[in-house]
Amino acid sequence: MTGHDHGHDDHGHGHSHGHGHDGHGHGPGGHSHGVAADADRRWLAVALGLIGGFMAVEVVIGVMAHSLALISDAAHMLTDAVSIVLALIAMRLAARPARGGFTYGLKRAEILSAQANGLTLLLLAVWLAYEAVRRLMDPPPVEGGLVLVTALAGIVVNVAAAWCISRANRSSLAVEGAYQHVLNDLFAFIGTAVAGLIVMTTGFRQADAIATLVVVVLMVRAGYGLVRDSGRIFLEAAPAHVDPDAVGDRLVGHPPVTEVHDLHIWTITSGQAALSAHVLVEPAGDCHAVRRELEQLLEKEYGITHTTLQVDHVQDALLSVGRHGEAPFDPHCADAHGPVHREGPHDH
Repeated sequence: MTGHDHGHDDHGHGHSHGHGHDGHGHGPGGHSHGVAADADRRWLAVALGLIGGFMAVEVVIGVMAHSLALISDAAHMLTDAVSIVLALIAMRLAARPARGGFTYGLKRAEILSAQANGLTLLLLAVWLAYEAVRRLMDPPPVEGGLVLVTALAGIVVNVAAAWCISRANRSSLAVEGAYQHVLNDLFAFIGTAVAGLIVMTTGFRQADAIATLVVVVLMVRAGYGLVRDSGRIFLEAAPAHVDPDAVGDRLVGHPPVTEVHDLHIWTITSGQAALSAHVLVEPAGDCHAVRRELEQLLEKEYGITHTTLQVDHVQDALLSVGRHGEAPFDPHCADAHGPVHREGPHDH
């Protein structure tokens, strides 16, 4: 029988370190899956400077031009700046080593950041939609030329900011959230430039509000995606690309495994999936060899490197039940044990 390979031996919990997590950056203090490199922070800081400087100028011009599209772009740029600040803070927190009661460290700080980014996009979209509809019914005079020039400058600034953020590691949901903010703002400026051109050439003032509504749709799409992805992680769901039933079938198909139960797959933080399971092998099977082989299989085929596998011989598991006076394992008790995977035909 193996120990519980949890990778937390720094904390005195008595768990053996059975898999080379540190080599993958997943041990305490390891964070290669996230965005902890100083270079990544510098790229985000440059993007923050570009956005913050232009935002201040755009607010003034938006008020002068009576353009909701420009003001909405400035408001959106404010959320861009906040999202980048949150990503930078999350990087600092996620890089701290695990200690005390936080056995995973503060790696989920970036998931909180991503969820905050998604929610701000959705809330801002609601406000802008309301203002846009109101202006469709009663459009104010808009300085089309001023709107067009400012929007073109905004496109240049946002292209530069988006390029800077793309240089960072977007596997982090926090950085992806900041990137989505800036990308949506880029689309917003393109729409605003078109609206400014239409107002300037045709006098159709409603074009400003219509451009805002197009941006609202893009914001809702990006915000929903961030809230959905971060919500899956908080609810301990398996990664979207991993089917737990398929993983269980794959494990039980590896000789001399006869049964897999208590299978759980979840995500600790962006790009770091974890798995735990109780594996039963044939009486003649080598538990330690099976554990190593299954860990290699999980890493190679599913990219899961943080594993906790308890491997027992079938008769040892039954004897343990008898010694402790526990009820026998009931394969139908899904609430207590999760799906059971047995060798050969089986039903989920």
